[in-house]
Amino acid sequence: MMGDSMVKINGICLTESNAIGHLKSHPLQLTYGGGFREIQEQEAASLPSHLRSGGDQGERRLRAMSCPNSSDLSSLETNTVSKANLQEKDTDSEVDDIFWNTRIVPILHELEKGENTETVCAACTQLHHALEEGNMLGSKFKRRSILLKTLYKLVDVGSDSLSLKLAKIILALKVSRKNLLNVCKLVFKISRNEKNDYLIKNDGILESLLEVLRNEDLQSNTEAFLYCMGTIKFISGNPRFLNEMISKGAVEILMNLIKQINENTKECSTCLPNSGHLLVQMTATLRNLVDSPLARSKLLSINALPQLCVVMGQHTDDKDVCTNIARIFSKLTSYHDCCVALANYSRCYALFLNLINKYQKKQDLVVRIVFILGNLTAKNNQAREQFSKEKGSIPTLLSLFHTFYELDLHSRKQVGEGEEQPKARKPQAQVEDVLIKLTRVLANLAIHPGIGQAMAANPHVVGLLLATLEYKSIDECEELVINTTATINNLSYYQVKNSIIQDKKLHIAELLLKLLMSNNMDAILEAVRVLGNLSQDHDICDFIVQKNVHKFMIALLDAKHQDICFSACGVLLNLTVDKDKRVILKEGGGIKKLVDCLRDFGPTDWQLACLVCKTLWNFSENITNASLCFGDEDTSTLLVLLSSLLDEELALDGSFDQELKNYHKLHWETEFKPVAQQLLNRIQSHHTFLEPLPIPSF
Repeated sequence: MMGDSMVKINGICLTESNAIGHLKSHPLQLTYGGGFREIQEQEAASLPSHLRSGGDQGERRLRAMSCPNSSDLSSLETNTVSKANLQEKDTDSEVDDIFWNTRIVPILHELEKGENTETVCAACTQLHHALEEGNMLGSKFKRRSILLKTLYKLVDVGSDSLSLKLAKIILALKVSRKNLLNVCKLVFKISRNEKNDYLIKNDGILESLLEVLRNEDLQSNTEAFLYCMGTIKFISGNPRFLNEMISKGAVEILMNLIKQINENTKECSTCLPNSGHLLVQMTATLRNLVDSPLARSKLLSINALPQLCVVMGQHTDDKDVCTNIARIFSKLTSYHDCCVALANYSRCYALFLNLINKYQKKQDLVVRIVFILGNLTAKNNQAREQFSKEKGSIPTLLSLFHTFYELDLHSRKQVGEGEEQPKARKPQAQVEDVLIKLTRVLANLAIHPGIGQAMAANPHVVGLLLATLEYKSIDECEELVINTTATINNLSYYQVKNSIIQDKKLHIAELLLKLLMSNNMDAILEAVRVLGNLSQDHDICDFIVQKNVHKFMIALLDAKHQDICFSACGVLLNLTVDKDKRVILKEGGGIKKLVDCLRDFGPTDWQLACLVCKTLWNFSENITNASLCFGDEDTSTLLVLLSSLLDEELALDGSFDQELKNYHKLHWETEFKPVAQQLLNRIQSHHTFLEPLPIPSF
C-alpha cells in the first residue's frame, strides 16, 4: 500500500491513504495505544521521495565519483551496471507489491476485523509466516511502518497470548529505541505470571529475546535489555526451558554482555546506567542455567569464571550481584573440573576474603563464600597454600567464627529464656550453617602440614573449637559437632612442641567421651580418630584404660565398618606399645576380633592389615608358645590367613584409577607383606604341631 498501489477490500478499490482510513474506521477497530506509537526515522523523512521509495542512486553515485583513475569505458560500464541493478530492483519491487497485495493485505484485513482473540492470534501466526516467506522481516522493508501501526493497535486488547504473537513479529521487524523498550516491557509483564510459561514456550519468543541481547547495542538499549533479561530470568527458573536456552546460546550471550560491562567499567571507571540491575538479572539467570552439565561445560570452555570474579570485584558494594555470583560458584565448585578452574584463578581468594570482611553479618552471602572456600580446599593442597598466603586469611576466618559463635550463644540464650522456639530456631539454624561450613574450611586447611602445625599452635583456633564442643551436643547440631571434631583430629596429627592440642589433650579426651557414648556412628568415628592420634601419649593411654575406653575400642572391632575398625585398631596398637597394657587384648575376645578384621578387610585394605599385624606383633613380643599367646583356634587361623595373604595380590575394585591402584599395590608389597612375614615367622617358630587325635566311634 505504498505509492499508487491499490488495495481491494470488500469490493472497493482504495489507494494507500484511503485503505488506512478504511481500516481505522472499521466497526470492530482495536484501540491504538500511544505507548507503542511508531517513531518515524528522521533520516527517511529528510530524503527525496524517489530515494524513500527504495532507490539508492545517491550511494552508487558516491562510489563512482570516489573511484580513482576511472576511464570513460569504466564509467560507461558502471552506468550500465547501475541501470541493470535499477531494473532488477524495479522487478523485485513489482514482485514485492504482488506478494504484499495477495498475501499480506488479506491478513491485515483479518487482523483489523478482530472478530475474536483466537482468530486474531491465528492471523498473527499466518502473518509472521508470510512475512518470513516474502523476506519482509527486518528493519529495511519499505512497508514496515504500515505493519507496525497495524500491530501496535492490537496490543491494547489485553490478551497475553495475542501480545506474545504481536511481540514476536514486532521484534522480528527489528524495532529500536523506545519501541524496543516498550515491546520488551510487554513481554516482561506477561512473563511475570508463571502460568504463561506454556505460552512463551509454544510461541518460541525466547529466541527473539536472545536475538535482542545478541545483536542490539547494550549502551543504547540498557533499559530494554533490563526488561528483556528480566523475562529470560523468569523463564530460566522453569527447568523445561533450560536445554532450549543453552542450545540457543544463552550462556555465551550472557557472558559476552558481562564482559562488555566489565570492560566499560574498567575503561570509564563508571558503570553503565542500570548495569547493576542488569547484572542482577543476568547472574540470577546463570545461577539457574548452571544446573545443566552442558551449561557448566560451556562456562569452562569460554573461561567464564574469572569474568564472574571481575564482576564481584567491580561491584562489591552490590550485595545482590555478589550473592548471585556466590550462588553460581557454590553450584559450580561442587564439580571437580569447575572447582579446579576457580582454584587456579589465584585472585579469587583475596576477593572472597574481602567479601567476608565487608559482609560479615550477612549470613546469606558469607555462608556461600565459606562453602565455596570449603570446596576449593577440600582436595587441593595448592588451593590451601594460596589461600593461607593471602593477608589476614586465618584471622578473617576466626573473626567470622567468633561473630557467629556469639550469635549462636545469643540465640540459645533467647530460647532458654522462654521465647517461642520456632521464632528463635530459624536464625539459630542459619547461624549454625555458617559455623558448619567454617569448621569444614578449617579442617581442610589443617591437612596442609605448614598450615596445620600453625593452627595447632594457635590458641584462638583451638579455643573456638573446644568451646564449640563444650556447648554443642551431637543431638543439637550433629554436623557442627562432627566437623569440629574432624578439625581437632586433623590438628592432633601434628606432634609439635608448642601444640595447644597437646597441652589440652586430657580436656579433649574428656569431651570425646560424650561422643563415644552417643548413638551416632559418624560422631563415634571422629572421636576414635582423635583418640588414635592422642593415644601416642602415655597420659592418654592411662586415661583410656582408667575410663575403660579400651573395652569400647575392642567392641568396635565387631562393627563390620572398615573405617571404624581401622581407627579402633589404631588406638589398640598405641596401647600395646606399653607392655603393661598388652593384656587388655585378652579382654572381650580382642585377639579373635583382630583376626576377624584381618580376614574381612585385609585383602582389600593394606593399611588396616598393617595395623592388625603390628598390634599382634606388639602383643606377642614375649611369646613362648603361639597357642598360649593367641589361643589354638586363632593361631591356626592366623597361620592359614597370613600364608594366604602373602601369596596374593591386593584386591581392588573398579573405583580406583590406575595411578591409585599402583600406589596401593606398591604399599601392599613394601609395607604389609614384610610385617605379615615377620608375624608369620614368629608364630611358626613358636608353634607346636600336635598329632591329630583319632575320631571317636559312636
